[in-house]
Amino acid sequence: MFENLTNKFEEIFSSLKKAPSLDEKQVDEGLKGIRLALLEADVSLDVVKEFISRVKPKALGQEIIRSTSPGDMVVKIVYDEIVSFLGDKNSEISLNAVPPVPIMLVGLQGSGKTTTTSKLAKFLEKNNKKKVMMASLDVYRPAAQEQLRLLGEQNNIETLPIIEGQLPADICRRALSAANLNGCEIVLFDTAGRTQIDFQMMNEIKQIETIINPAETILVADSLTGQVAANVAKEFKNTVNLSGIILTRADGDGRGGAALSMKYVAEVPIKFLGVGEKIENFEVFHPDRIANRILGMGDIVSLVEKASEDLDQENLKKTEEKLKKGQFSMEDYLSQLRQMKKMGGIEGIMSFLPGVSKIKSQMDQSGIDEKIITQNEAVILSMTKQERENPKIINGSRKKRIANGSGTDIATINKLLKQFKMMSEMMKKMSKGNMKGMADKGIPPELFNQLK
Repeated sequence: MFENLTNKFEEIFSSLKKAPSLDEKQVDEGLKGIRLALLEADVSLDVVKEFISRVKPKALGQEIIRSTSPGDMVVKIVYDEIVSFLGDKNSEISLNAVPPVPIMLVGLQGSGKTTTTSKLAKFLEKNNKKKVMMASLDVYRPAAQEQLRLLGEQNNIETLPIIEGQLPADICRRALSAANLNGCEIVLFDTAGRTQIDFQMMNEIKQIETIINPAETILVADSLTGQVAANVAKEFKNTVNLSGIILTRADGDGRGGAALSMKYVAEVPIKFLGVGEKIENFEVFHPDRIANRILGMGDIVSLVEKASEDLDQENLKKTEEKLKKGQFSMEDYLSQLRQMKKMGGIEGIMSFLPGVSKIKSQMDQSGIDEKIITQNEAVILSMTKQERENPKIINGSRKKRIANGSGTDIATINKLLKQFKMMSEMMKKMSKGNMKGMADKGIPPELFNQLK
């Protein structure tokens, strides 16, 4: 996410930080680079102009000229303005209404509304401890209601039963009544979309809004559409009482233009990001953390939070106990590789780390990529139980058999055994006292090992 923008900003700031002092010409050059980077990221032109107009007077101010580290001061100014444009602070979903609380999701067809409805339902059940019902109002798109029903069934979320031929207005009334009877505290209404804004769709949404009086009306927008998403937000803002935005496919958006434009254009906060296809690939939008990522400063707080959610706590405890005894087997290494995959693989973890573009460059030069995790997993699975417990017994003939079984070669086996040996030695050192310090900082040992 924001990869292109991050790379450009890192280049610009690297140049500014090298200068012992900054004059107006250098600042103008830096701002020109920032302006171009934002435009290439598909940020709305109006937003770019406003952003530069806010940054420039501060970047040319007396505090910059007198600063011992003018480059760092410029970075701080840009960071503060990005946070301001993204929304200053994360905005929680409003549930301040008499249950069942109605929440309406709107957007264009193909923006991911139905999938997002199920993600939001799961999030509210898990994090807010609320019983949620989902109701599809899309009577136009073939199998749209069936899609929501299946998502509910697969993820154990209550969904309003489908009645063929019923109109959206009648579905709304039935959903509120059913939620009341079933003790559901929140009802999510998945409205119909169109391929583009049209009068009929907007009229229907206004009618639904009047019937259900939603506590939140949230626009679901595809972040990959950049400026188009910002324009769509503006149209919906003019039609309904829009209260928030969820950006989908943020994991595939290397530019980041939509995120930077939406809050400013629609004047409502971005509340969540959809960052993958799975139901759990759903994040609260934290403007300060996103600003850190954009500027290449990383987001360790989110990484630790993600680790605590994704990592198997039972496995962590078992690993910790083994480490205390100085034990570490190939089976433990396999478990770590699988935990890493669960967290999104190498790239998934790296996206949260500071200086990500430099790390990626080093990885590219070293030939490290996502395939290594899958490849190492295949090699370990080709070993016998005895070999996993005691890799020292793996001789030449065993290596040949493992290579054949995993579809690799002897060199790959040797590389893995070398990695394992280094990690085992590190684990033994950690078992002598470093584990407690890691735990006190709230850093899961398995995550720490992977990042090492």
